[in-house]
Amino acid sequence: MRAAAAEAKSAERRKRPRELTIKGIPVSPGVAIGAIWDSEGQPAAPPRRSITAEAVEAERVRLGAAVATSRKQVSKLKARLAVLPEEAQEELEPLLDAYALMLTDSRLIRGARKRIETELLSAETAVLDEADAIAELILAARDDDKAGLRRRAGEVREIARRLTRNLTESGFRSFKDVPAGAILVAEEMTPADAALLDPGRIAGVATEEGGADGHTAILLRALGIPSVLALPGLTSAVGRGDTAVLDGAAGTIVLRPGEAAIAAGRDAIVAYAKERTRLGKLRRLPAVTTDGEEMELQANLEIPAELPLIAQAGAQGIGLLRTEFLFMNRRTLPDEDAHHIAYRQIVEAMDGAGTTIRVLDWGGEKDMEALAEGEEPFHAGPNPALGLRGIRMLLRRPELLDVQFAAILRCAHLGPIRVLLPMVTIPEEVRAAREIYDRVAKRLRRRGDRLPDKLPALGAMIETPGAALAADAIALEADFFAIGTNDLAMYTLAVDRAEADVAHLYDPLHPAVLRLIQFATEAALRLRMPVSVCGEMAGNAKFVPLLLGLGIRSLSMSAASIPRVKQMVRTLNVDDCARLARRVMEQSDPKRIAELVEAFVPGERS
Repeated sequence: MRAAAAEAKSAERRKRPRELTIKGIPVSPGVAIGAIWDSEGQPAAPPRRSITAEAVEAERVRLGAAVATSRKQVSKLKARLAVLPEEAQEELEPLLDAYALMLTDSRLIRGARKRIETELLSAETAVLDEADAIAELILAARDDDKAGLRRRAGEVREIARRLTRNLTESGFRSFKDVPAGAILVAEEMTPADAALLDPGRIAGVATEEGGADGHTAILLRALGIPSVLALPGLTSAVGRGDTAVLDGAAGTIVLRPGEAAIAAGRDAIVAYAKERTRLGKLRRLPAVTTDGEEMELQANLEIPAELPLIAQAGAQGIGLLRTEFLFMNRRTLPDEDAHHIAYRQIVEAMDGAGTTIRVLDWGGEKDMEALAEGEEPFHAGPNPALGLRGIRMLLRRPELLDVQFAAILRCAHLGPIRVLLPMVTIPEEVRAAREIYDRVAKRLRRRGDRLPDKLPALGAMIETPGAALAADAIALEADFFAIGTNDLAMYTLAVDRAEADVAHLYDPLHPAVLRLIQFATEAALRLRMPVSVCGEMAGNAKFVPLLLGLGIRSLSMSAASIPRVKQMVRTLNVDDCARLARRVMEQSDPKRIAELVEAFVPGERS
């Protein structure tokens, strides 16, 4: 039978075309030429299984043993960090810390135990059900950083898979036998799999599943391994030993390439090496246009562990510090000292560069135990995006705002700080928050805390059509604006990017979205008030000329996006960008706008 199977596989290979190009999602730039090494697939999910009441204690014991084993495995992964490149260590360490935290008395473990006891489910079924429930709640949260939400949901599901493999004694994938210089092909790759890869041996990675926003993609980028995910039909089209050319920037893999494709791949390897050298030189150069206009390029920060990445990117500060990490995975609310310690660490690490701290942006998260402690739980309702969120929730629970304001103000003498209010829609919300802000400052001064004479600026996020259209009134109450383009586009177009049926309608270049950005920007500029853009538009180099032409001079983005955005800024002329903006704002067709943005060439007069 083995001979027959081998012959069938050989016949199948003979039927394959000599050269085949497959297009996927570009994840980690770089070009690799090498032999394919196909990896074994993931084990199938265990069947759902119920238990009797008598078996509850045995399942609890099984779960406890799986948790202990998983902790040891994560500890081994952490021990392995020392042999990886510095950037990979910085990306992997916070991820493995998150894994370790979820393997303590976390909501996942507590919820699985409860399902075993109350629903009479096997340990593996209880773990997977609880992980799915947590992941769905995370994905339903309102946040500009939808990619971050997907990553956090993926972390929960990855730990659930690890626990399940240990519960069912299913083997973990091993990459020890992959030959040096091979291109690793798999149906899917988890972050834990990526953590096991040796960038000194693996030339490239290609998978049939996956996306650009997950932790797997982030880790592959950190490891510097050229990678393409979501390549349709890949595993059925390759055979172990086939030669391939993988382009992580173009998002392609050429199977069984001819001489021309191999030659093109070699040229691309040389070009990529030159580009990396050029971008690396930009770190210490200013983000200044050819006619002397300076752009401020700052970074978004989700957790403190990302600080080294911000320094490496040459960011001019933190334009959006999300404080939600302080509230995650805990039963009680963080007190003023816990907030202060976290903010102090970040502000001191920035060494004089500015830090904009956004107060808690949460709502509709009924599983957030710390927020529900002693209070009626929050409910997402039928439409959580329109519920008790952002500043609305904070004004309903002013004690949360009080604690955060106090901790932030205590750090104000350590470096430049600004405070940002999420999801402001009317001027009254800024006024109400400022009353609390001033009251907290007076209390701190009475007790002897060191505060500057002038309090840090208090700004408003513009992320709804209502806020953009009322920007002139809100600008009279706020000290600065931060335009959250992700949510602004979502609310304007009534499109959830995570909803497959309508995701194609999500378009930040839609004329309605651009007019709202323009309206808010002009309202700020009329009062000579600082205004910045954060979200995916800020980190897309192709959008920078348009934003510059609309009057934006400050952008906040992921640290990884800063070098390419800076490179673009240094080629631009403000007058050219203004002409592009005028032409774009005359259009009513999103496709035509996209064409104009795509066709713009720095220095070329239109």
